[in-house]
Amino acid sequence: MQGSGTRSIGIVTGLVAALAFATSGPVVKPLLAAGWSPGAAIVVRLTVGALLLAGPALWALRGRWVALRADWATVVGLGLLGVAGASTLYFLAVDRLPVAVALLVEYTGPLLLVLWSWVRTRRAPAPATLAGAALAMGGLVLVLDLTGTLRLDPLGLLFAAGAAVGNAAYFALTARPVTLPPVSLAGAAMAVGAAVVGLLAAVGVLPVEAPDVRVEVLGTRMHWAVPLLVVAAVPTAFAYGVSAVSVRLLGERLASFLALSEVLLAVLLAWVLLGEQPLVVQGLGAVLVVAGVALVRAGADHDVRRGAAPPPAVDVQATSGPG
Repeated sequence: MQGSGTRSIGIVTGLVAALAFATSGPVVKPLLAAGWSPGAAIVVRLTVGALLLAGPALWALRGRWVALRADWATVVGLGLLGVAGASTLYFLAVDRLPVAVALLVEYTGPLLLVLWSWVRTRRAPAPATLAGAALAMGGLVLVLDLTGTLRLDPLGLLFAAGAAVGNAAYFALTARPVTLPPVSLAGAAMAVGAAVVGLLAAVGVLPVEAPDVRVEVLGTRMHWAVPLLVVAAVPTAFAYGVSAVSVRLLGERLASFLALSEVLLAVLLAWVLLGEQPLVVQGLGAVLVVAGVALVRAGADHDVRRGAAPPPAVDVQATSGPG
């Protein structure tokens, strides 16, 4: 069983990753509004992110190519589902749905993990886990402020559901007890994801429109390359690398629910960067999400002991990789 120190490190790194992931929307939004297609943004984001993550990934691997060969199936699955699939399907969903709806559907991924473990092990999760999941998802609905008349495009909902599967696959595959260091796993998967979206763009499945424009971010006009480099560096290379450490330490279930804090942090960033002040109901939702995550954390050890959830794949040596 994990010590409190190990779990605390996992929670801190998970929150840092969530904050990094949350910067994606406010930074890339002006670029999309200026005429860039989601496909073009994804291709550049993952390609540059893979290049930035390559150095730390190779340094952590230290020439142990046998580990990469041994874990190739996990790398490919994570790159296809957790990186290329989740990000591409989410962007396609946002093209057809309100952002809040797409986010809500994508972040049912943690629930899919709970249900999958329930079906696979035939052991019901602890009451604390079920209560925490219900509270967290209810709080998420409030945070996203799903009010007004919503026009729900069926294909958009299908894309969002696919993004939820990719979200669940990301945590399930990253939490596997592989021999690759976390940052090397993230880097290799990022390279696979970049190759996949590049191929989809090349064959026309992902429309690519990348005009040479200037965009306004934080009241300053800048070249399109600036926000894209920020998105590739912070919520992509850095966030995936740090997140992989957190998932390895906490396990798929707790890490996936902790990742819901990304939505809370995105609301705060939108307030600071875009002047979008959150509503009181969103504050209430944030409290419910935090309470839900706390309950899931309380039930995590119980579920692991009963075999109702996979244990964290803690690798002390590997977690020193990104340092």
